[in-house]
Amino acid sequence: MNTVKPNDIGSKTILSVDLGRTSTKSCVSREPNNVVFVPANIKQMSINQVCGNVFEARATDPLMDLWLEYQDNGYALGQLAADFGANLGVGQSKVEAALVKVLASASYFKLRDDISVVLGLPFLSLEQFEKEKAHLISQVGGPHVLNFRGESVSLNVSKVWVTPEGYGSLLWSEAQPKKSPNSPDFTKISVAIVDIGHQTVDLLMVDKFRFTRDASKSEDFGMHKFYELVSAEIEGADSQSLALISAVNKPRGERFYLPKGASKPTNLDDFLPNLTEMFSREICSRVLAWLPERVTDVIITGGGGEFYWDDVQRLLKEAKIYVHLAAPARQANALGQYIYGEAQLGAIDRRARSKN
Repeated sequence: MNTVKPNDIGSKTILSVDLGRTSTKSCVSREPNNVVFVPANIKQMSINQVCGNVFEARATDPLMDLWLEYQDNGYALGQLAADFGANLGVGQSKVEAALVKVLASASYFKLRDDISVVLGLPFLSLEQFEKEKAHLISQVGGPHVLNFRGESVSLNVSKVWVTPEGYGSLLWSEAQPKKSPNSPDFTKISVAIVDIGHQTVDLLMVDKFRFTRDASKSEDFGMHKFYELVSAEIEGADSQSLALISAVNKPRGERFYLPKGASKPTNLDDFLPNLTEMFSREICSRVLAWLPERVTDVIITGGGGEFYWDDVQRLLKEAKIYVHLAAPARQANALGQYIYGEAQLGAIDRRARSKN
């Protein structure tokens, strides 16, 4: 089913899960090509439906047929959940269904026994972040027994770390080889991370690698607002449709969307460029209104960061801001969170050795 081998730090396996609202991105190594994308749709089903062979484990792509049974409840995930009518859950807290997504990701990678998990949450406020972080740690940590696509899985999550959403992109960007002598050392400057996600735009301030809580925030102005604008142009369109989202993100000339019940597809190129330009300006105005004065460099990341890059970098450069795109932008948070897990486990091992 899966040939990706997790990297072990000592005897510990690290699973990084980016709880994206469009898709969950997870990885067990630093390899960008091995980051797994699963649409964020989740549908809770009865055990009878699960055990009654509604979901048959077939020799097909398992990502198209993800289901599990946990604590007497059945869950369909991703495309399978979308087929059963589940949407992306826009507006919900990312803590909801996080455990199911973590268990599915761990099971997909064939992880067993002791693992460590790194997750990210929006930084809507310090109080809410700390509250949701504590909830997530208590929910995900500890032993779990489940049935994944007909196979029994036993896991023990011994460590759970939660980072502000977007912070992983800074760690990933700093870990990359410097392309030129003038490439910035992010550990020595004031940098902002702008993570343009589906549900939020996360605005993080990091001063010489110290996360500045007072200056950081997340805004409810993610790409879901853009998809709502797009769907408003098309009769019968659903802004949370995976087919619509897929069409928007295709290259120019290939962006056609056929809503359910329509007789012919809509060519999104007829209006998408104007909407993109307008939305990019709104994002940049929000970024510049927030941007702390001492910030010299901005890292743009997330699926929206990649989508709006051409417009956003032009507009920010006009403001004399040095702009960098985390690459690959959609995977950067998951990869950086994995690096965070490596660093945390390394620190634990060093402390243990120093005591002996």
